[in-house]
Amino acid sequence: MGFGIGDLFWIFLLLTSLQPLWQKRQIEYRRLRALQEFQQQRKSRVILLIHRQESISLLGIPLSRYITIEDSEQILRAIRLTPPDVPIDLILHTPGGLVLATEQIARALIRHQAKVTVFVPHYAMSGGTMLALASDEIVMDANAVLGPVDPQLGNFPAASILKVVEDKPISEIDDQTLIMADLSRKAIGQVQRFVRTLLKDSIPKQKVQPENIESIIEALTTGRVTHDYPITVEEATEMGLPITVGLPHSIYDLMDLYPQPQGGRPTVQYIPMPYNDRNPALPVPKGRPLEKPNNS
Repeated sequence: MGFGIGDLFWIFLLLTSLQPLWQKRQIEYRRLRALQEFQQQRKSRVILLIHRQESISLLGIPLSRYITIEDSEQILRAIRLTPPDVPIDLILHTPGGLVLATEQIARALIRHQAKVTVFVPHYAMSGGTMLALASDEIVMDANAVLGPVDPQLGNFPAASILKVVEDKPISEIDDQTLIMADLSRKAIGQVQRFVRTLLKDSIPKQKVQPENIESIIEALTTGRVTHDYPITVEEATEMGLPITVGLPHSIYDLMDLYPQPQGGRPTVQYIPMPYNDRNPALPVPKGRPLEKPNNS
């Protein structure tokens, strides 16, 4: 019995509809395998907290991802399931998130008896920086960044709300702004107390001078810079944070398994091979000699 054109069409349609599911299963399998290999290498519990900018493919509406209560529930469960003598490796790629969720995770990390290492391959801003402060070691890519942890009230930085109250006569300030200023003052105090708790717990293990604690708190919590200001490895080190530069290559491999969903053509493309004389990545134009790479 042969297949007609109509049968072939439906078979093609079925295979096309099943392909995304098969690809999803494949990527999930590769993620699990990569995690298992990294855990075996490190002899640790590896936890990933990765937030990408997702989008609805049909409408193209951006949906920001950030640290949520669901994240804290999952990470707290992973920490509970980790024996006290087993180290924890937390790989962070996040813009931050809810203060409640972040503090729950951070407190669980500082209570864990074995060593806690945070890896930052690209960025760990705001709440992500708080989680880094809760670790015993912060390992970053040379180009990765942290961020300030100053509180935000709605769309406004708490420090900026207080600045309004300082600069204007009290008679010219409306009641709502005064209430916001009161909340801002409390929020900054709460964040500073929590960051101080994290630093006093972790910094002695990291061999950082205790006298740097207050200056670190001042730099991170008082709104001296904008909330999305990138704190580089050099600046974080100068600030007094104990930063180790250089990630295991397996972390980059893991990040490759969590790509940004593509809504159309890729925005960045390159040929993933070494640039060298014996195996050039790009063809050399006719009549031009191959230039050796500058290794200086």
